[in-house]
Amino acid sequence: MSNPVFFTAPGTLDGLAPGSAFVLDGPEARHAVTVRRLGVGEAVDIADGAGKRLTGTVSAVAPGELTVECSGLSEEPLPEVRLVLVQALAKGDRDELAAETATELGIDAVVPWQAERSIVRWKAERAAKAHAKWQSVVTAAAKQARRAWIPEVRPAVDGAGLQAAVAAADLAIILHEDAVRPLRQVLEAWHHSGAPADGSGSDGPGGGREVLLIVGPEGGISPREVTRLCDAGAVTALLGHHVLRSSTAGPAATVLASDILGRW
Repeated sequence: MSNPVFFTAPGTLDGLAPGSAFVLDGPEARHAVTVRRLGVGEAVDIADGAGKRLTGTVSAVAPGELTVECSGLSEEPLPEVRLVLVQALAKGDRDELAAETATELGIDAVVPWQAERSIVRWKAERAAKAHAKWQSVVTAAAKQARRAWIPEVRPAVDGAGLQAAVAAADLAIILHEDAVRPLRQVLEAWHHSGAPADGSGSDGPGGGREVLLIVGPEGGISPREVTRLCDAGAVTALLGHHVLRSSTAGPAATVLASDILGRW
């Protein structure tokens, strides 16, 4: 069984070496000590959420504090091709469920999208709270999946913002029930070509290429949105024989894309 993972801030693992002692404190340490009831001698991983992972053994436990003796350090690079879930805001926390499940399955970033048919609206103070909640959900899912990277929840976008993101992406796919080409066919053609869809090439944050997987709300993506996104460079693709819920489509596409792009 893999070691439980606890997160620390980026940079806090720098300079450590096998034999070093690392002290974890704050909420993560309280969870480890109070909830998980970890004891001396148990193996754990400490990750900084930015690819660096410490593997070690608990050497001391105190209220709200966990001391780990480092036995090894590793760095996990981001994939060459990043998968970004563009998730339309949906009612009933289906959007959060999509972000959570996609994180467990390997998504690299999440973009909340205020689609025309989104019933939920992020405005002013609510937007900041909702964004923070999504990031918390994604962080917890990354911990559950034993990931060294915490996917970034990027700022929410409206229609114009998404069109700009599509234009900057290497490949942007709208998951749509009326599409003609299957998602597998679209991804395989792009992957085997070795070039971005528009032939120009672009780097996402931190370098690398990005594939956007765009999922609409429970009411679907409006025809006008589809036209505008396709004009910006997106393509439509059919995920399968059945129409999936907003909370299911993104994770399902993440699995298929990870397989085709050689990430699994």
